[in-house]
Order: sequence, then structure tokens, then C-alpha cells
Amino acid sequence: MGLRLALSQSVGSVFAISGSDIVENGTLPIKCILQGTARTPAFSMDGEFIIGGVFSLHYKELTKIHSYTTAPEPPTCTGSVNSRELRFGRAMIFAIEEINNSTELLPGIKLGYKIYDKCASVTVATHVAFQLSNGEDPMIQTGLNCTNLGVVMGVIGASISSPSIGISRIFGPFNIPLVSHFATCACLSDKQQFPTFFRTIPSDHYQADALAKLVKHFGWTWIGAIYSNTDYGRNGMASFLEAAHREGICVEYTESFYRTEPQKIQIVADVIRRSTSIVVVAFTAAGDMKLLFEELNQQPSPPRQWIGSEGWITDLQLMRFSFCAGAIGVAIQQSVIPGFGDFLLHFWEEAFNCKYSSNLKICTIFFLFSVFDTKKRITNMVYKAVYAIAHAIHTAVCQETSSTSNFLGTPSIIFVQVFTKLKEVNFTQNGYHVSFDANGDPVAFYEVVNWQKSESGIIEPITVGYYDASLPKGQEFRINRNLTWLDGGLEVPVSVCSESCPPGTRKVLQKGKPICCYDCIPCPEGEISNMTDSADCIACPREFWPNAEKDACFPKAVEFLSFDEILSVILAGFSISGACLAIITTVIFFHHRTTPIVRANNSELSFLLLFSLTLCFLCSLTFIGAPSEWSCMLRHTAFGITFVLCIPCFLGKTIVVLMAFKATLPGNNVMKWFGPLQQRMTVVSFTFIQVVICITWLVVSPPFPVKNLTTYKEKIILECALGSAVGFWAVLGYIGLLAVFCFVLAVLARKLPDNFNEAKMITFSMLIFCAVWITFIPAYVSSPGKFTVAVEIFAILASSFGLILCIFAPKCFIILFKPEKNTKKYLMNKTKM
Repeated sequence: MGLRLALSQSVGSVFAISGSDIVENGTLPIKCILQGTARTPAFSMDGEFIIGGVFSLHYKELTKIHSYTTAPEPPTCTGSVNSRELRFGRAMIFAIEEINNSTELLPGIKLGYKIYDKCASVTVATHVAFQLSNGEDPMIQTGLNCTNLGVVMGVIGASISSPSIGISRIFGPFNIPLVSHFATCACLSDKQQFPTFFRTIPSDHYQADALAKLVKHFGWTWIGAIYSNTDYGRNGMASFLEAAHREGICVEYTESFYRTEPQKIQIVADVIRRSTSIVVVAFTAAGDMKLLFEELNQQPSPPRQWIGSEGWITDLQLMRFSFCAGAIGVAIQQSVIPGFGDFLLHFWEEAFNCKYSSNLKICTIFFLFSVFDTKKRITNMVYKAVYAIAHAIHTAVCQETSSTSNFLGTPSIIFVQVFTKLKEVNFTQNGYHVSFDANGDPVAFYEVVNWQKSESGIIEPITVGYYDASLPKGQEFRINRNLTWLDGGLEVPVSVCSESCPPGTRKVLQKGKPICCYDCIPCPEGEISNMTDSADCIACPREFWPNAEKDACFPKAVEFLSFDEILSVILAGFSISGACLAIITTVIFFHHRTTPIVRANNSELSFLLLFSLTLCFLCSLTFIGAPSEWSCMLRHTAFGITFVLCIPCFLGKTIVVLMAFKATLPGNNVMKWFGPLQQRMTVVSFTFIQVVICITWLVVSPPFPVKNLTTYKEKIILECALGSAVGFWAVLGYIGLLAVFCFVLAVLARKLPDNFNEAKMITFSMLIFCAVWITFIPAYVSSPGKFTVAVEIFAILASSFGLILCIFAPKCFIILFKPEKNTKKYLMNKTKM
């Protein structure tokens, strides 16, 4: 096994340090060969208590084909050195040395360490785990003396979830605690399967929730999702998809890949290029993203807004891909470990015999990414993990000794005690709190990181917000500075399957597609939606109606035949004009009451007829205006009684004409049976019957005002309900019956030998009256709203004008313009004019 640190070709050679060379007992190097197939730690130091470490100091394991004819050789690491993981290992050593120099934490006790290289391989990690759990390996001296190391009290690692799962399953039965600094799979919180697992980095359960809230915050509902085909990626993506579903986010595609699957990487890249979603959420490791970005860089896809997990969003090596500028994701909080930069510099100078101040070019190659950039994120998680185990050992030691201030000798404790005390640690180190919940997880806190181009054109991760799971629900997520987006834009990109449905419409899902793909359908009549993306429209209350946009309900327009309308003014004008005409006719008749034409056919009936016609004209005014309880009762009964008062007068006049001609026959004295008294009684009797009908109607079920909501959906008609329809049609039927009877008598008397036979005029007037009211019935039934009232007024006025003009207009014409005809001889047809 070798740990190879390649330097720049400019120095003319390649330096390398083998793993067996970096065994530290305070000096470099000490060579020890382990018996059998035991792995040699990359870094080690003896002590009373040992803390193990498992890091991927190399990028991959050397692949070998086994013949199964000889014992297989132990796995070997190959490839370039992972500078990030090397920094993790040195951070562990730095923390242990800091503790050993402390007078408060484990005073008088020396901690040792064994740090192994797992070569980014689950197989090697498992091998290391068995070796650490089996205790001290026998060692053979090959030079200087090798000191036996103490028992492993706990292990730091691994950097990803899959090897951590394997290691934790091995350590569990032995109660050896494993504290990971970078294994985030939510599955590791299951204490039934992984009872001794702890971590200083938050679980992916919180990261998935943070990513879902991040996507929702910017209004993205149509996204693509990719993930590493590992425990980290699979479990993380499963948690994210669940959180995204809760937030109403739809996923166009979900693709997995792994760094060893070039064909699958190409397929995923093609899916991203063809997709319609702008946003891509990537729950992957940095190594996997590197290969995917390289594939996408060969044939650029349309601009995509990348959303990253903490596994890759802060990896500086990925920021060389300019098409990813504007990426945003969650990352572990930045921190500074005091003195760590000088510690790394000292290590580098000793290992490579290089002074940074004197040979800047050689030393800078490695330091650019791992040494001087000491404002790290995951490195601090390693630092905290070491201190967590140290505090657990300290508490266990305190219970085994009589004094906590002075340790005499090395107490005999076992790792099960350290495991127990690790659950209870609660301290603050370097300004950061360290504790574990019942699942071995810390309080989740993430920074929101945005890839922004600096003035020099270099992409840098800029912290733009945070996610704190300890805050109340709804307040965990905050953005506190401006972001840049894909292609360096300042406007938030839009990534939706369908545009938002505006108020006034509702969403209808497209068949066979996710819920974020829908059509916007206008709300049906009478319904509104007052929110964007409304799933349903709601009906307006009965007396309300939607506006034109169908996003609000307003009170329905109230309609009735008011005095403000032109139609009402015209009808009222005709009504008053008709009443005035009747009054003027009455004045003319009264002034000429002694003339033959006025006295003919009973002048008393003529005056009573003019009075009733005046009331008929005026009763039409009761139909105009907002209906009230009194106006509803008055309009129909007044109309019914006044018209019944008119028709008996006509009937009386017709009978008088008939009786008068019968009386001229010798020996016939019928006029004594229909004199003025009988005429008055006829009018009163017929009118009384109508009054009884109206009173009965009003008592049993009178008309009343109602709001008609059915004729028009968009407005309210104020009208008078009939109450009893039988009463209404009884009133009209009685009027019709009298009119028909009068018409029949008038027809019989129309040919009597008179120059001025009033029966002829009565015939015409009754004909007009009957025609008007026969056509009124279908017009009344079919007319909507206020026009029903207008039709009824028109029928009253038309019939009234027909009566007054047919009966009184010819008489007034003779009185005023042909007085020579106003003689008894002319009326009796004895004088030819």
C-alpha cells in the first residue's frame, strides 16, 4: 500500500511517500511490517487509549483478477492522493495532539491513533473495520523497536455512507462507537441496525427537507433529480422525493449513476439535455458529479439550474465547470480551526523537505486546495468528532478514578463505557456546540451556498443563507443576500410544467402526467377562484355574482321597474295622460250635461265610467317602483276592481240601448225594469263580486314582494309573487267573463236604427279590450323580469285608452266641433245630415 503525493513536473521528479513510511512515533520514518494480511495504518501513534480513523487517502483501489489457485493478496490503494481526505486525517492528528497537550481534558493521559486508508472502497473499509475490532495486531520488528499500541476506544470515519454502514455493522456487536464526519445517510439514524453509530454532520433527512424547501422557496415545481447509486444517494434521494412531494414539487425524471458506469453517466447526461425542466437536483458525491460534468461538458446541454447536496456543492475542483455557475445548495457550516494551518504547513515541509517561504512554487501546488484554505467545513466535523470521543473517554475515566483532577496511572476502561458516555456528551469546542440526540445525530444546521463568479472570473462558493432545524417550523430557512443564477443571470429562472393558473380559472390535471402538469380552465358560470393555481372554483352566494374576471363575487344587480328608467317614464306619462284625458272628458261632459248626446244612454253611467277609467289609468302607477308588501297587494286588487267597475258601466249602457228600442214598441214598457236604480244596482252588484274575490285572495294568500333569483343568474328581479295563483286568475277571469258578456250584448244592439248608436262603440271598445287581454296572457307569461310588469301596465293602458277613445272620442268631437248634430232628432235618426 502506498500513499503517493505527486508534485509538479517543474521540479524534475516525482516524490512519493509509502504508507509504511508514514508511521509516526514522533519522528519519520519507523518501519514495521504486520504479520499475515493485516493492513498497515497510514498514520499511527501509540498511547494509553487509541482512536481509530478511516479515510480515503487514495481515490481508488487497485483492481485485481483472482485466480483462486493461491491466497488472494490484500487490497492495494492506487491512483492520486485525495488531498481533502488527507486533510481530514491530519485534522484528526491535530485534534489528538491538542488534547494530549491539554491540562483540562484527559490530563496525564496520552491518546494514540491509527489512521487507515480505505482507498474509497467498501471492501477495504470492511477489512479495516475487522482489524480495528480485533484489537492489536502482532508486529515484527524490522529496524527500530515498535511499541505496542493501546485498545481502540472509538473510530472516526468514514467519509461516505456506504463504508460507514459496513463498518458500523461490524462494530455494533462489540459496542465500539463509530463517529462519522461525513456519512449523512438517514438510514444510519436507525439505532436498531446501527446502535453504536454517531455523527457530527447532520442526517440527510434534514438535508432533503432543506433542499425541498429551497426548491419550493424559488417557486420551482418541475425539476429533474439525479443521485449517486450508493447508500448516500439512494437514501438521500428517497428522503428528498418524499419531502418534495409534501411541498407539491413534481419530478420529471429520476436517474441514478455511479462513477464506474460510463455508459450510465452518458445516459443520464442525455436525459438532462432532453428534459424540459430547468432545475436539476443532484444528490451525489463529488467524484460522481465530476464525471457527469465532464460528460456534459463534451456536448453542452441547455442552461440548467443545479441544486446540490453537501456532498459536492463546496468541492472546489467542480467549480472549474463554468456552465454550472449559479448553482445553489446546502453545505456544512464554515469554521476556522485555530493553529491548523500552521500544523499542515509544518507537516508538508517535513514530509517534502520544502520551505514555503524559500520555494513557493513547489509548496504551493498542494497548499492551494488543502493547506492555506483553513476555513473548512467537513474538516471541522472531524475535529469535533475527535473531541466527542475524548470527552466520552474523559467521563469514563472520571468514573474509574477517585479524583477527576489528577489521574494516577491508566484506568482500566473498555470501549462499551466510552460508547455509553458518548451518548451524553454536551460541550462547546472552538465556538461550536457538540451533542447527540437519541439517534446519534447533531442539531442540523446548513449554510445555503451559491456559486458566484468573482471579479477575476473564478467561481467561488458564497454563503447566501442558512437552514436551522432547531428553529420553529416555517422559520428554518432564510436567504439573506442576493444570488446569481444560471448564465450569471439575476432573475430567478422559471421551472414549471405548466404556467400558474390565474384567479378566475382552475387546474385540470393532464391525463397521465404528474400533478404539476395541468390545463387552466375558466370557472363555470356563477363560480369564482380568487387564488392562483386554485384546484376548484367556489360558487358565489345566492345573491352574489362573479365579475367578468371571475375572481371575486359582487352583489347581484337588483332590477325592478323603477321611476328612473325611460320605459317607466314613458308608461307613467301615458298613465297620467290617460287620467287627464278622462278628467277633461268629464269636464266637457259636465259642461254639456244638458245636451242630448250627453243625456243619451244615461249620463250618470257615463260619469261613473269616466271616473272608473281615471282610476284604471292611475292604478298602472302602482306597478312602477320597488315592490313592497302594500304595493303588491294594491296593484292587482286595484286593477281588478277598477276594471270591473268599468265593464258593468258598459254593460248597463248596452242594456239601456236595448231596452230603449224595445220600449218604442206599442204596449212595451220594459224601461221600468231597468231604470236608474237598477242600473246603479247592476254596477254595484258586479263590482261587489270582484271585491269579494279580491278580499278572499288577500286573506287567504295575498301577493307579496320576492327576490327572483332564477330568471336571471346574474341579477335579482324584485317582483310581486302572486301568493294564490287561483286568486289572480279568478280576478282576470271575472273581468274577462264580464267583457265577453258585454261584447255579446253590444253585438246584438249594434244594428239598431240610430244615427248615434252607442252599442256600436261599445262593440269596438270591448273588441279592443278582449284582444288586448287575450294577447296579454302569453306575453305576461313569457316576459322576463321587469318586462312582465311593463307588459301588464301596457295592457292596462291599451285597454283603457281603447275604452275611452271608442266611447267618448266621437261624442266629444260632436260636442266640440259638430254642435249641430247634438240634437235629439239626429240621434233618433230622424234628420239626415
